[in-house]
This record gives sequence, structure tokens and C-alpha cells, in this order.
Amino acid sequence: MRIIARITFAALGLLWATGLQALDLDLPGAAKMTREKLDKAGTYRLPIGPYTEGHLPTLEVEGRVTQQAWRLEAQGMTTLQIIAPLRENLKNQGYDILLDCSGAECGGFDFRFNTPVLPAPDMFVDLFDYRFLSARKADDGAEPDYLSLMVSRSGATGYVQLLHVQPNGGAALSVNPSTPLPGERTDTPLVQSLVTHGHVSLADLDFATGSSELGPGPFASLQALAAFLHADPARRVTLVGHTDTVGALDRNIALSKRRAAAVLERLVSAHGVPRAQIAAEGMGYLAPIASNLTPEGREANRRVEAVLLNTE
Repeated sequence: MRIIARITFAALGLLWATGLQALDLDLPGAAKMTREKLDKAGTYRLPIGPYTEGHLPTLEVEGRVTQQAWRLEAQGMTTLQIIAPLRENLKNQGYDILLDCSGAECGGFDFRFNTPVLPAPDMFVDLFDYRFLSARKADDGAEPDYLSLMVSRSGATGYVQLLHVQPNGGAALSVNPSTPLPGERTDTPLVQSLVTHGHVSLADLDFATGSSELGPGPFASLQALAAFLHADPARRVTLVGHTDTVGALDRNIALSKRRAAAVLERLVSAHGVPRAQIAAEGMGYLAPIASNLTPEGREANRRVEAVLLNTE
């Protein structure tokens, strides 16, 4: 069993006010914080654009500045696969992305050396393989807080720097290394059923009635499925949407395929699963698993399943 380490500023006595919603970030796998730097009343020039023509566009923000470096096992992972779930996590918590770039797109060497980075060996930045993201959250009636992420890797090791600017009374930061990495145990009940039966229902997904918009999650079924796919790049699945019998068949087939496609996009954007490993199809009401004569049966039939194509 893998131990999950949750680190919160509240636990360290750094939450300025009670009853505030924490900022939660999930780092992939067995991540370990290697360094932390705190400034109770600091200033940070937050990059909001790439470095061009000798200039880096920044936004000067003030507050409690927390800078952390994290090291994680990243065998087989790209920098995109590391940062993608963090980006989706921020969006789901109401953050607006201000800048999202990589390497040369950010400005390469000049960008890297015009934004603060904790020193090696705690934080390492490959000038040809790094990604940067800055974000802002502004709740009604509250001062906004800001966050930037710098992600890079060296060999089988990934590096993540978080720089969080928290206004007086702002949200606390919680970092939780929880997403399985390639090579970690993936024999969850969902995966066991997928391998044994060739398909499994992703029962915890949430769609609004008649809509193909997937809820914010997080969804344990997608985390387990992503870990299974990351563990072996040769594995492939097709996501198949299903509906109840309310409405015409052609409309239900279209809706079911859109729902499957929404799940595919979430696996790609939030979990870094390569598109080559997943496909999306829709069956409408042609493959029920329960009677459509009862509300309970119709609810059971409204689902998205993962169908295993191969494990070789």
C-alpha cells in the first residue's frame, strides 16, 4: 500500500483565518518536498506572458509568498503529463490560467532566468524541457491569490516548483502527492474487472441530465484507468457511452458518443493519457444492463464504459 502524504499550511499554523477553502493540488506519485521558502509579506513578479524582445510581462503581486520545490518519480512521464492534472485541478477550483507555455514557447533561457527558481539540487530546470503556468483566483469580495508552477525533469526524476501568493485571509495551500505513477500498483477493483471481463462501467462519473458536460470531479475511476494506461503504453481502451430509452435512437447515439468523448478529453487533459491509447464511441440505448421500465434501471443504463482492446 502506498502512503499518501498530505501537506497543508493550516497544519503548520499558516492559515490566517478559519473557515476558508484550501487550495488543493495533487502531485503525481511519490512526490517529496525538498525545499520551502516563506516570506510573510513579500512581492512576486508573476509572469503573465512569454519573454520577447528583451521583456518579460509580469504582474506585481503582494502577500504571503510561499515557494516550494518538489521531487517525484517520473519514469516514463513527460513534463506535460506532470503538469496536466495540476492545470485541470486549478481550473476545477476556479483559477483562471494567465500563462501556460513550454520551453522555447515561454522564451527559453531568458524566461527561465528572469523568474525566481529555487536552486539545485532541490529544483532542476532543463532549458529545453520545462513547462510554466501562472494562475489567478478572485473570489467575490476577497483579494485574489496567485500561483505559478514550473515543471521539468532529469532522467527518471521530475521537478515541480510551486510559488503561491496568499493575501491576508486568503486560501491555504494543500499539496497531496496522490496520483499513481507508471509502475505503481494498478490492480484496483476497476482494473481487475476491466482485465477479467474486458469492460467496466465508470460508475462515479457525473453528467447533467441530457448533457454531455462531465462534472468537475475528481473521479476515482478515471484516476485508476489513467494509472492502468500509463503503466503500459501498449494498452488501449475504447470509451463507450450508453443511454436509457428516452428519446430517439439517433439522438441517444449522438449524446452517448459526446459523453464518451468528454471522458476521453478529461483523461488527456487532467491525467496526461496519450490520445493514441483511447477512443470514444456511442451505443445509445442498444446495450442496456437493466430494465428501462424503472427509474433505477434507466439510471443504471446511463453510463460510460471502458472496453479493453489489448494489453500487449
